[in-house]
Order: sequence, then structure tokens, then C-alpha cells
Amino acid sequence: MGATEDRVVEFIREFPTSSIPPAVMHHAKRCIMNYCGVAIFAAKDPAVDSLLDEFAEEGASPQAMVLGRGMRTSGQNAALANAFLGHFDDFDDTHMVNHIHPTSPIFPAHLAAAEMAGSSGEDLVAAYVVGAEVACRVGSVVEPARRPGSENWHPTSMFGVLGAAAGAGRLLGLDHQQMVFGLGIAGTQASGLRLSSGSMCKPLHAGKSAQNGLFSALVARRGFTASDRMLEAPRGIIGIQADGFDLGPLTEGLGEHWELDHVGFKPYSCGIVTHGVIDGALLLRERDGVTLENLERMQGITHQPSASLSWNRHPEKGMQGKFSYFYAMAVALLDGQVLPAQFTDERANAPDVHAACAKMELGADPKLTRDAARVIATMKDGRVLTAEIAHQTGSPANPMSDAQTEAKFRALAGEVLPADKLDRAAQDLWDLDKAPNVSVLLSALA
Repeated sequence: MGATEDRVVEFIREFPTSSIPPAVMHHAKRCIMNYCGVAIFAAKDPAVDSLLDEFAEEGASPQAMVLGRGMRTSGQNAALANAFLGHFDDFDDTHMVNHIHPTSPIFPAHLAAAEMAGSSGEDLVAAYVVGAEVACRVGSVVEPARRPGSENWHPTSMFGVLGAAAGAGRLLGLDHQQMVFGLGIAGTQASGLRLSSGSMCKPLHAGKSAQNGLFSALVARRGFTASDRMLEAPRGIIGIQADGFDLGPLTEGLGEHWELDHVGFKPYSCGIVTHGVIDGALLLRERDGVTLENLERMQGITHQPSASLSWNRHPEKGMQGKFSYFYAMAVALLDGQVLPAQFTDERANAPDVHAACAKMELGADPKLTRDAARVIATMKDGRVLTAEIAHQTGSPANPMSDAQTEAKFRALAGEVLPADKLDRAAQDLWDLDKAPNVSVLLSALA
């Protein structure tokens, strides 16, 4: 075990909850509220039935709850299902430096562990803060030093499993050596291919991260061993993805500055890198005469368009549309919103959407920051109209307020929960760090 591994594990186990700044704890509750709204909304989709039916058939101890459904199953099954739900609509939060979606693959493991351990709400929030810190710091070490080909791994799942194991291990009371092995067990299970974007397997990445992270903590507590250099070794989770990486940022300022400060929320239920051009398309839509019929072409310009979202001009499935710049700008122009309703198979195959996608173009401007965009509409009458987006909506530099965060939660969870439970759930989420036991919250989220 090296010094970095030792320092990270010490932070996970021993950093006092009371030393986490109140602003960080508050933002963590915002992240949890955002996650819960997205997950509960997704619970009405039949896609999750394939998971829950399998869980019911195999049988399991009723250790933890599936949000929005009320089904009780094993902790690991609940972690998988809840993380799947949180990432299903691609409406979850995002770390704007490395584009990890931190809460969906991490928090469900902590929630299940907290149920199993009878933890307080404050302990649960602190475990999430610590777990997200570890996952996001590892991701930020890898991101600037990626070796060719490593971008084909899905970072949300690759690093989320570490955060899931870290927070779960903290809640379950792992000792120092057990926590080292817990990270090792988690790291060797890291997986997820970007090829799966647009299918049910992308949210499954988050599900497996949460499940595997919780499993790692549970078996480490029972004496299961692993590499004690998962973070440091050349063939560890960082070394297999990055060349010439600097481990310094993994521990520098640990407990002094916080990665949650870089986490923003999505106003649109699709890939985060499309949000700047969506903002621009929505602004241009409000300009006089900017309609599909009058449009010659519309070009979205970002720092560097993602290759994985640039190839599919005409998605045939709504889920595929979540990962297409062309589709995102098209439905923004046509519908004036980019919410789950825009990502049905029926909408993806509508003639007006197909026609609008054909008029969309992409460009790159490396002078733009990663959360900035420019959208240019060339009209048939010769006008050229431009929308400049300095910071996309929901990013840390242009954040959603507490009121907007709660409004998003209510709009989504309200599709599943009755009004009385919705009011109670919203209040319980804001008061989560005051709850003596997480069961107080869970009874409102079923």
C-alpha cells in the first residue's frame, strides 16, 4: 500500500462529518433531491420491470427499497435498480470538469447500506459527500491524461464504483485494511462501454457500479482481499486509462476544497454536452420568424463536439436521441422544451423531427469553454442570427436555484407520488441531515 492509497482511505473513514462545510452538505442534499426526482419518475417506465421481475423470481432478503415502487429486495439488488432508475432518462447531475454523473452510480449504494446499517440521515449525506469526492477526484486525474482508446470506457461507471464502495464502507464501519481492499474489489469490477449509449445498458452501467460498490464493501468487511494499490499501480484503475498521470490532485487539498462544487444539474433530459446548443436553439426559437419552415440551416458550435454524439443525425429510437446533437437542437427548435416527452420512439420518427434534424450542423471552436456554446441560424430570407451561451443552464457558473431544484423534483416525482407524499418527500429531503434514521425518508419515496 502506498501513501496515496493510505491517505484516501484515511479520508474516507475518518474525515469528521462536522468538518464538512454546511454549503457542501446543502449542495449534497440538492444532488440527492435531484437524483430522487429523476429516479422516481423513471420508476413508471416498464423498462425497470425486467430487473424487478428477475429480482422477485430469484427471491432475496427484503433489506432495502426500490424508489418509486416500494418493492423491498436485497441491498445489492436495490442499489442496482435505484442507480438504473437514476440514470435511465439521462436527467441526472454532472461533474462539469470530467463529465461524470456522480449521484446515480454512487448514492444508491449508500442508501442501501444506510438502510442495512440503520444509519442517520446526516451519516448518509456525509457518506455521499465523501464517496463523490473520491470518484470525482479519480476521474479528474484520468481525464487530462487519457490514453488513446480509453475514452471508450464510460467514466460514470468506471469511477462511480469507487465512490459507491467508499461511502458504503464508511457507513458499514470498515477498518483501514478492509477499506483498502474494498477499493481494490470495486476497482477490479469497474466497467461500462460507451457503445451502450442509447440502450438500456447505459443506465445499467450506473446500476452495476452501485451494486458492485456495495458488494465490495460488504465482502471486504468479511475478510475478502484484493490489490492494495488499485489507485496507484500502473495496472490499476487509473493506470490502465491514463499515461503520465499526476496522482497529486487525488489528495491535494483533500477535505479543504470539494468536488461537489463542480456538480451541476440538467434542465434537459439528454447528454450533458448537448445542453449548450439546446440553450442556444431555445433562445433563437424566440426570435422573430425562426421556424422550421423559414430555416435554411442551424449550426451548433461547442468547444469540441463529442464523437459519440455526433454520428447519429436521425435517431430511430427516443433513447438514441438523447445522444445526438442534431436531434437535441431539432426538438428544442420544434417543441420549445427538451424533456422526457421529447425522447419517445414516436417523437423520434415524426416527420417534422426528421426534417429538422436534416437542417442541423455542428462546428468546433476550441476558444469556447466546455460549458459554452454558440448557435447560428441561417434563415431562408438571408438573415443570420446568433445565440451566444457563456455557461449552459444548470452548470455551476449558471446554477439552478434551490427553488428550481425542488420544482424539478416535484414535476418528476409528482408523476408517481400522490400529492401528500410529494409534499412530505420534498420536506424530508431538505431535512435529510436531521433524520435520526433513513427510514423516515424512504417511507415518503415509495
